[in-house]
Amino acid sequence: MKLSVRQIVVAGLLGAIAILLGTTRLGFIGPFPPLLLVGATIMHVPAIIGGVLEGSLVGLIIGLIFGVFSWLQAPTEQPPVNLWFSDPLVSILPRLFIGIAAAWAYQALRRVHEIVALAVAGAVGTLTNTVLVIGMIIVLGYAPAAVIIPAVLPQALAEIVVAVILVVAVVAAWKGIAIRRTGSSV
Repeated sequence: MKLSVRQIVVAGLLGAIAILLGTTRLGFIGPFPPLLLVGATIMHVPAIIGGVLEGSLVGLIIGLIFGVFSWLQAPTEQPPVNLWFSDPLVSILPRLFIGIAAAWAYQALRRVHEIVALAVAGAVGTLTNTVLVIGMIIVLGYAPAAVIIPAVLPQALAEIVVAVILVVAVVAAWKGIAIRRTGSSV
């Protein structure tokens, strides 16, 4: 599949934002032991936005940038629980699907209602990240489901709310969508 110049630019820009969020730590929230084993993040949001704006391939590229960055940062991170992310099956593979899932959700709903489609894409992209990363941690035996799922649930809900707000706000502004009090788009 061939990428347009616009898609390359958007992928590069949003990939750079994901890296900036990681290097400055602005993309991480927590962890706040003993409540969370893994810190919450908004670093997946650029992959969601890329998937919504330019399609699943661009979302995949930005997810790859996020995943590789996460993998490279893992050995230097504290607390040591983040060493799970030294495994590319935890840090890279799940992140490839964030933008893809978000793009598909958005495409399925955009003709019904633009703002609802953006909100659902934000939620679906976030859940894709959380479910696949935590799923890989469980499947690979790094943590038992009975321990990690209850610990991650509050952060997952917070990540969904934040991602929905950010995706709707950023994409609506990018596309010039007017959001009325009724929530309809013009």
